[in-house]
Amino acid sequence: MTKSLILASSSPRRQELLKQVKIPFDIRKPNVDESQIKTDDPEEKVKQLAILKGENVPFHHSNEVILSADTVVSYNQKIFEKPSDKEEAYRMISQLSGDTHEVFTGVMIRSQDNEITFVEKTQVEFWPLSQEEIKWYITTNDPYDKAGAYGIQSIGAMFVKQIIGDYYNVVGLPISRVLRCLSLPDFCRIPLNK
Repeated sequence: MTKSLILASSSPRRQELLKQVKIPFDIRKPNVDESQIKTDDPEEKVKQLAILKGENVPFHHSNEVILSADTVVSYNQKIFEKPSDKEEAYRMISQLSGDTHEVFTGVMIRSQDNEITFVEKTQVEFWPLSQEEIKWYITTNDPYDKAGAYGIQSIGAMFVKQIIGDYYNVVGLPISRVLRCLSLPDFCRIPLNK
């Protein structure tokens, strides 16, 4: 039986990554209170949030596979989520400047018969940034809907000196690993778009 993929996320970046690799999907946005996840451990937090989101989205048909994910930036074991205002964005980028941080994405893939959860980690090193660069950057719209206040796939690319790990994980979904999980026997035969 051919499976149908349900993306339990409204993230435009996750949608773009699935489109990029020609995976058809429908969106079913979870309705969850993320504040109920209390842990300060970034790896555990993204895993628990991915599970919370994935379990919140119901199956409508027996052939559905639900994909959920959550991404955070971690610097010195402190979690950086989406900044609430310019001051918070400035503070985050200033701390990341000239140093290395981690990006964690938790993923849950589940069908009615099986589920897989995993966490992908990527290290990102920023160039040393001037106050002028940071002040200019926070006047753009780029920081405010992204964990850690930057998008590696957008204007924030100018800050990145190097990465170790999966680039797409920093964007918001480790797409290659997700595809490998979807190709496992219990999840297989999600058709590709031509």
